[in-house]
Amino acid sequence: MPSWFVEKGSLSMEQVLAAARRAADEARERICKDPKRVLLLPPDITRAHSGAGKIVEELYKLFSKTAEVYVIPTLGQHLPHTPEQNKWMFGSIPEERILKHDWRGGATHIGEVPAEFVQEVSKGKADWPIPVSLNTTLVKEKWDLIVNVGHVVPHEVLGFANHNKNYFIGLGGKETICASHMMAACCGIENNLGNFLTPLRKCYNKAEDELLGDLPDCYIEVTMAYDAEGKLGHTGVYVGDDLDVYLDAATASRDQNITIVPPLKKVVAVMQGDEFYSTWVANKAIYRTRMAMADGGELLIIAPGLKRFGEQPDVDQLIRQFGYSGTENVLKLWKKEPVLQDLTHGTAHLIHGSSEGRFKITYAPGHLTKEEVESVCFGYADLEETLKRYNPETMKNGFNTMPDGEVVYFISTPSAGLWSTKEKLENREF
Repeated sequence: MPSWFVEKGSLSMEQVLAAARRAADEARERICKDPKRVLLLPPDITRAHSGAGKIVEELYKLFSKTAEVYVIPTLGQHLPHTPEQNKWMFGSIPEERILKHDWRGGATHIGEVPAEFVQEVSKGKADWPIPVSLNTTLVKEKWDLIVNVGHVVPHEVLGFANHNKNYFIGLGGKETICASHMMAACCGIENNLGNFLTPLRKCYNKAEDELLGDLPDCYIEVTMAYDAEGKLGHTGVYVGDDLDVYLDAATASRDQNITIVPPLKKVVAVMQGDEFYSTWVANKAIYRTRMAMADGGELLIIAPGLKRFGEQPDVDQLIRQFGYSGTENVLKLWKKEPVLQDLTHGTAHLIHGSSEGRFKITYAPGHLTKEEVESVCFGYADLEETLKRYNPETMKNGFNTMPDGEVVYFISTPSAGLWSTKEKLENREF
């Protein structure tokens, strides 16, 4: 069981917020009775559908009555939110209380995961140490209470998102993010997805135990699933301060968010225009469906907000230069191209985003041109024509038969789950 408590069932947003209020009471009892400085760590805007922003707003209202409260969205290397995005996600929290994580210049080195341990847990796939540098405000300032909030869902790097991912990726510095993503890529994305304890997660657990043991922190983790009507809703709130709270939430996510399907010939996925602006994040549609795709099949991604490839200009340029050209080619280039050696999280991303030639990936973007999309090894479809044929307002999650007889599998929120054949889920190296 989680170290503190769990709420399960078909939960309304008010029930989720009630659990957050209970978590605040528990934190006062277990960590600090009268916290004067509180830090709230939510996910970034790509997880907004989880309700994490509303949870953080509720916690801010509670703690700010007697404490100085700050929020740091755990961006990793994603672009900082605009004030408008912060207001949309976090409601009434004052903009000056929402700090921006700077993954390049705002992190402090605090230790490392030794190369020997990395090599052991990765079975020799990676043999370098993982340096640990984290947000300077987190590790250098005095906090009475730190609350991590997030959505536990299958994830391409760590098996499942949230828990200490908030620290080591969300608030990680460049050296940590780069070394981590390359390790995960070398272990294989399909070995990571939906795996409770991936090699990288084991590294992070070790780093948390040895380097962050003194933090006055806890976790509020939510799970979500589709109901019988195809609507995404909350199914659990897990609260605690240890690894068990992650394992319990991940177990629920595995049962609720992994859909076993036969090999799929045609998948249509939607990446919402108000959340996904780059292929760096919109490629979740690839990650979460790749284990379900049939050889020779097609994944069609409707992405009306898509306007760039990378979140940062240098990574955007890297993707434009090298494209999603497959593991073998990218690893060859990595050995000789300085930019791929410097921005290894981008190198790993190129590996994750390739179908390895096994199936076709087609984007219907809102702002990128046909030439741009095709230059990075993806197919292109016109957005307006695609929306006419595959209208997300009328299609249902799962199999749909089009008027001309074409059978497609529709996914309205790929980032909320993982789709796989039974064979691929059961046959893994780790």
